[in-house]
Amino acid sequence: MKNSTGTKTKLSPKQREELLTALKDRFERNLNRNKGLDWAKVQGRLEAHAEKLWSLQEMERTGGEPDVVGVKSGEYVFFDCSAETPQGRTSVCYDREGLESRKEHRPKTTALDMAAAMGIELLTEEQYFELQKLGGVDLKSSSWLRTPAEIRKLGGAIYGDRRYGRVFIGHNGADSYYSGRGFRGWLRV
Repeated sequence: MKNSTGTKTKLSPKQREELLTALKDRFERNLNRNKGLDWAKVQGRLEAHAEKLWSLQEMERTGGEPDVVGVKSGEYVFFDCSAETPQGRTSVCYDREGLESRKEHRPKTTALDMAAAMGIELLTEEQYFELQKLGGVDLKSSSWLRTPAEIRKLGGAIYGDRRYGRVFIGHNGADSYYSGRGFRGWLRV
């Protein structure tokens, strides 16, 4: 099976086993993030929706360290829980329009394009605050967040980080990019 970019989206049995082991280990090491959840049920859901494993593998491969953070409408919710913004997703503009507006020094891709290719969504501002309650992240980096349409229409995009013991939401032009800014994603299974 392949996604819209022609990339293979099915894991080999070995990749599947390695991913499930990594997810289970992370789940067990971070019980504060998944209180009241049972790994056997999470794994059963993952096995029933194996098409989502490829997206979780992409989150893992790019440094996101995905973990279950809750249940919504009967689906398990995974967030990128890495301490800093995922390293395999930095130096990207917010979206295609921002990238195309750059006259020079264009990055290779954008946060929204990369997330779409991975089959995930960018965290919203609300989700970012939820993640920060589970443990401080982005102490040295920052992460692009799903930007409200009214801000994007004006050329901006928002990002989040944590400094001085507080969570901050900032803004930049959607065409900007930094080596210390990537994006965090989420996936429902």
